[in-house]
Amino acid sequence: MAATIQKNTLEFLSSLKEYNSREWFAEHKPAYEAARKDFILFLEELLENMQVFEPIAYGQQGKDLVFRIYRDVRFSHDKRPYKDHFGAFIAEGGRKSTKPGYYLHLAANNQSFVAGGLWMPPAEDLKAVRQEIDYNLDTFKGIVESIDFKKHFPELSGEQLKTTPKGYDKDNPAITYLRFKSWNAVKMLTDQEVLSSNFMDTVLDAFRTVKPLNDFLLQPLLDIGE
Repeated sequence: MAATIQKNTLEFLSSLKEYNSREWFAEHKPAYEAARKDFILFLEELLENMQVFEPIAYGQQGKDLVFRIYRDVRFSHDKRPYKDHFGAFIAEGGRKSTKPGYYLHLAANNQSFVAGGLWMPPAEDLKAVRQEIDYNLDTFKGIVESIDFKKHFPELSGEQLKTTPKGYDKDNPAITYLRFKSWNAVKMLTDQEVLSSNFMDTVLDAFRTVKPLNDFLLQPLLDIGE
């Protein structure tokens, strides 16, 4: 039987969002640890299942994919000490990688989502990906505009330039995609979907669908390293 997310996990995240303080967190540390363990167990099985179609899943461990629950509030007006969600990133090089990858965001109140793509790459990588899209627009559109892709991810999201990227003409056929500074495919999930017995299949289906996008975005970054 596939791993599932327990109802208590979402309930903890819901309460954390409402009572986000160090005092409350200290009192509910056992609930946090149980929820985190639940998430990690799901990730362990997810990695095992992903190995069928994604080699980067080999050798990774669930606990290493999870971002810290503690917020960095040094430069933020929002002084809440904790994130109100669990997040995990699967990519070549681990959760701190700047390469394309797969992200699972677990949150209460229907705010969970699965995502893939490339988030805020360094300048050299950004330039290389734009060139790849410009040179291979038909291939890129064949991925992100396919019926199967749009079924999971209706449109790409990510920060975009308001102007035209340097070196490109505003009439470039690829300009819609060249303006992106991140290329993200995001699928929102309801609490009901997260807690269902087939949640593992839901995540795997989304990750399989986004793999061609990740592969496309990764190729020019590999060329940089050669």
